[in-house]
Amino acid sequence: MKIVSIDDLDLVDFAADAARILLKAHPEVLFTSGRRTVDEQASAMAANVIKRRKWIEQTYVKTAERDALQSWIDGHPEARTPAAISAGLESIMSGWSDDQKTRVSLHFCGHAFDVQPVLTVMRSRKPFNRYQICASFWNRKAD
Repeated sequence: MKIVSIDDLDLVDFAADAARILLKAHPEVLFTSGRRTVDEQASAMAANVIKRRKWIEQTYVKTAERDALQSWIDGHPEARTPAAISAGLESIMSGWSDDQKTRVSLHFCGHAFDVQPVLTVMRSRKPFNRYQICASFWNRKAD
């Protein structure tokens, strides 16, 4: 897990502000990712799919985009390495518009960031309500 500073997350202003509020309230929080490219998103997803093939379906809100990613996983049982899964997911997402990408993850537009430990953040929803960052995150199991 790579630890990064808030400035290195490449977040939009309101998301960076929320990250700073969270860090001030919980100095133990470590930021592990912010804005992602298609390649970075595919790699992050693949790391989870390798452990649980239905991870995308079980994690993300139901959209046509989520279903397209899960369909690729289901249709390629031979893809068993992170690299193979990442390449397949990237092949789907690389043709998407920015709007389609954000239906899957707000990391694409710099509105989302990942932290460790997650339990600390889950107990601290208040700062996020104020900034309305990643509202869909709180309805998901993980990102």
